[in-house]
Amino acid sequence: MNVIIAGGGTGGHLFPGIAIAEEFLKRDRAHNILFIGTERGLEKRILGNLGLPLHTLTVEGIKGKGVYKGLSALLKIPGSLIESCKMIREFGPDIVIGVGGYASGPTVMAAHFMGIKTAIAEQNALPGVTNRILGNFVDGIFLTFPETKKCFPEKKTIVSGNPIRSGFFTETHIPKNAGDKFTLLVFGGSQGAHSINMAILDALPHLSEIKAALKIIHQTGDKDLKTVSEFYRSCGMNADVHPFIMDIAKTYRSSNLLICRAGATSIAEITASGKAAILIPFPYAVNDHQTKNAEALLHAGACVMIHETDLSGNKLAEIIKDLYHNPERIKEIETRSANLGNPRAAAHIVDACMEIIASKKV
Repeated sequence: MNVIIAGGGTGGHLFPGIAIAEEFLKRDRAHNILFIGTERGLEKRILGNLGLPLHTLTVEGIKGKGVYKGLSALLKIPGSLIESCKMIREFGPDIVIGVGGYASGPTVMAAHFMGIKTAIAEQNALPGVTNRILGNFVDGIFLTFPETKKCFPEKKTIVSGNPIRSGFFTETHIPKNAGDKFTLLVFGGSQGAHSINMAILDALPHLSEIKAALKIIHQTGDKDLKTVSEFYRSCGMNADVHPFIMDIAKTYRSSNLLICRAGATSIAEITASGKAAILIPFPYAVNDHQTKNAEALLHAGACVMIHETDLSGNKLAEIIKDLYHNPERIKEIETRSANLGNPRAAAHIVDACMEIIASKKV
């Protein structure tokens, strides 16, 4: 079976696509998987290390661009459709699955007009414009949240959950030895988050009483790497600093507490791993969906949340110290987080894809 997975750009789109690919290959290593993405997306960095082939399109986003850049991006759409058709024709897929990101739209649309079965995966409660349009054409729509059904033709929708890479389910924790440091994992999504990077640095002076017991693993993104690394060195903090962490699942398992954004994929990974987290939603996300994501966990007792408008080094440090001194509270958050995890999401999606392919008209 040949499967195209189209999209990427950020981890929130790419990682669910990788999870779907893993599930197809878990069932039969003879399945052929091809990713279609862009040159500038995260997929260029990640997929080669996983042995997953990638072809790239010349395509850009339109939303949020100025008039001239928006017009330039618009003029590239016909070319990206032609490129997509060529890649699809050469690969001969049984199904094309869009996971969001710039390459998803033209690839899925081209496949539809070529008579190939198509599907999309929507990670957020409120879908973007591209997926709303594609929903009218595709054969299957995989949703994370039940309330998203109202945005699409209901007959096509399946509430599958957000697919998570297998590494998050292999084991909940890496065993710790007596005397191991309390490990914080700080990240702001696959591209980093400047406000979180600066907040943890501002928090360090307020953490002096537990500094000797702490270890920090920090994914900064590319822009803040030098600043953050130099700050940790200047204050003698035990920190591992990276622009991007390739095996983030393993890092989750070795950490006591996560400090991060509240994107749909991060939420799914946190609950899959059963981890305690301080969530700081990105306030400018479309329809403020990150705040809604975080509130869902907060109401279940499965996280601590700080609104970015309330974020300060002192406040962050107080929460870290409170959790450090209350291991039973961390255990309770971990249990409630794990209760929200959905380890079967990728399997549900692949099951549905098999049914869609089998329904192909003769």
